[in-house]
Amino acid sequence: MINNLSAIDIFCGVGGLSFGLKNAGINVLAGIDVDKSCKYAFEKNVDSKFISADVSKISGDSLIEKHWDNNDIHILVGCAPCQPFSTHSNKNKNKKNSTNWQLLNEFKRLVEEINPEIISIENVPNLANQKIFENFISYLKSMKYHVWYSNVFCPDYGIPQKRRRLVLLASKLGDIELLPPTHNPENYITVRDAIGEMPEIEAGEIDEKDPLHRSQNLSKKNKKRIIASKQNGTWEDWDESLLLSCHKKDSGRTYKAVYGRMSWNEPSSTITTQFYNYGTGRFGHPTQNRALSLREGAILQTFPKDYKFCKNTEDISFNKLGKYIGNAVPVRLGYIIGESIKHHIREVNDD
Repeated sequence: MINNLSAIDIFCGVGGLSFGLKNAGINVLAGIDVDKSCKYAFEKNVDSKFISADVSKISGDSLIEKHWDNNDIHILVGCAPCQPFSTHSNKNKNKKNSTNWQLLNEFKRLVEEINPEIISIENVPNLANQKIFENFISYLKSMKYHVWYSNVFCPDYGIPQKRRRLVLLASKLGDIELLPPTHNPENYITVRDAIGEMPEIEAGEIDEKDPLHRSQNLSKKNKKRIIASKQNGTWEDWDESLLLSCHKKDSGRTYKAVYGRMSWNEPSSTITTQFYNYGTGRFGHPTQNRALSLREGAILQTFPKDYKFCKNTEDISFNKLGKYIGNAVPVRLGYIIGESIKHHIREVNDD
């Protein structure tokens, strides 16, 4: 049964989840995403078929017919775009009207049509508090799935980033759950462990050996701000002449991580789609006077150092790759999900 584990990844992006599953030995048959620009990275790294399509236009029958063999254990995985549920989103006030709310229902529809033996979804923790998720859980249980879900602290699984994610596993074969944590605060993977040996570059510079190891340029004022910043410090460490007007307002005093430096000796803050921008969070390099490079953000998301995101150097842009990397499921978390599924199958076989 272990050899027949075959997955299709809905909302696959550039392949973070799929690459992790592949590393765990699960056969990834295909990935589906509406953003066709993800095709190169997905197919180059995952070595699987990328289907550029609106998930609402995909039928379960077509996926079964074109991709799965009769003796496969069908695994359906996915991470629906999380913007309407995210605490980082500026659009939360409009989330009830967001079309992205319906993407989980599209995943549910594919579950109905495919009836896979195993399901996994990954998303932001706030999704667990929403009615749409409650309804999804009720549906799975009504279809005789054994359901497990929890908010996972990524450093507990060897991810050098203080990211919290909702992980769900469901199986028709028996009880299933995520493997126990592999790390604890005594041996968390730190920023230094992850990117400490990356070549030094200046703000606005590109490493000659790796075009993704590039950092965004800084204005003269922001250069002064990062020079005045301490690891894990705040803008309160700055001279008053460097403060922004928002820092002087009561409403801005709670945003202490903005324009912050990371610490070498602990996991990074959550890598968002704006991690390359010094002013949007604690994304300053611990010691160099710049924000994280694109490659460093990818490494903190546990992508391999040689992961290919673009076919041509001229296709590299901070905005595009920031979205690719920040929206991805950390590769290591995908691997843990894959290993958890394999462990589950072994237990089923033993019974």
